[in-house]
Amino acid sequence: MTATIINGNAVAAEIRNDCRERVKRIVARGATPPGLAVILVGSDPASEIYVRNKIRACRDVGIRSVEVRFPPDVNQRSVIERIGVLNDDPSIHGILVQLPLPPSFDIAKILHAISVEKDVDGFHLYNVGGLVAGGTVFPPCTPFGVVKLLEHERIPIEGKNVVVVGASNIVGKPMALMLMQHEATVSICHAKTRDLAQFTILADILIVAAGKPKLILPQMVRTGAVVIDVGINRLKDGTLVGDVDFDGVAAKASYITPVPGGVGPMTVSMLLYNTIGSCERRHQVTKPASTSDTNTLVAAK
Repeated sequence: MTATIINGNAVAAEIRNDCRERVKRIVARGATPPGLAVILVGSDPASEIYVRNKIRACRDVGIRSVEVRFPPDVNQRSVIERIGVLNDDPSIHGILVQLPLPPSFDIAKILHAISVEKDVDGFHLYNVGGLVAGGTVFPPCTPFGVVKLLEHERIPIEGKNVVVVGASNIVGKPMALMLMQHEATVSICHAKTRDLAQFTILADILIVAAGKPKLILPQMVRTGAVVIDVGINRLKDGTLVGDVDFDGVAAKASYITPVPGGVGPMTVSMLLYNTIGSCERRHQVTKPASTSDTNTLVAAK
């Protein structure tokens, strides 16, 4: 068996085309176009790249981006005060704080300062809690992107055994909750899981977000499984690889995402999707209903 490679670039391009049309509809009504504020503290090289990519993506679909930069020694209160100003700005529909932040910062306090209605990254306590109780305004972008990939490939989720390797608040935990909403049976593994292979071998769908290169080997994967590799790791020679031994696992899996070019492009596209959704809600522009739309509150209240 040779796995079908899920082309995240192609799926992300389709979503961005849809985003572009949604922005055109908003502007055609005479409404303010979507606006996204990106807050960067310090000058971490990786963060600089991520922010640049997000701003370029905004420009591509017609979203107005505002870059807010702070020096690494800025007082946390100054950042929170600026977030408050952006919360009150009607031309800004989404706010994200690029992580990581300086060690002295209380990350939870910073993220919770963002208005729920503008938390397009989906990190606010309300949005995370909404994955448990229902009523999430914006689902976290990376898990949302994974669900969209599965839906695009028409891979059934309901009733499947899903194993998520990685229990972070950004990917692993919300990923599991979103899949449970789709009536999958979900197991979460993490750094202290003993004999990881005894769990992964049972997965119909295996989602790996552990941050360890080639953690998942072919003998750990059931023949015919769907494998989604969220990890991205840079080796000493500069090569980017995921958490899965791609060549070996691709020979056993039915579907697999590559790194790069798999989940990564989806994360930024879902950020755009959420930002436009926020703008639509403010202007009461209803997006055409879709039975596969995970973000149930994109349409106007």
